[in-house]
Amino acid sequence: GVAVVVEATHLCMTMRGVKKPGSRVVTSAIRGGMKRESTRLEALSLIQGKR
Repeated sequence: GVAVVVEATHLCMTMRGVKKPGSRVVTSAIRGGMKRESTRLEALSLIQGKR
């Protein structure tokens, strides 16, 4: 399985629109064996640094 998590600061969030500095957007995609809840939770925990 594959898990991809992308965290980014979008200029449209800080310069235009809501104009909130420090705003971040998190996007994720989960495929295959990572769709099993226990596996997904373990992977996301590791990604977030909660070992």
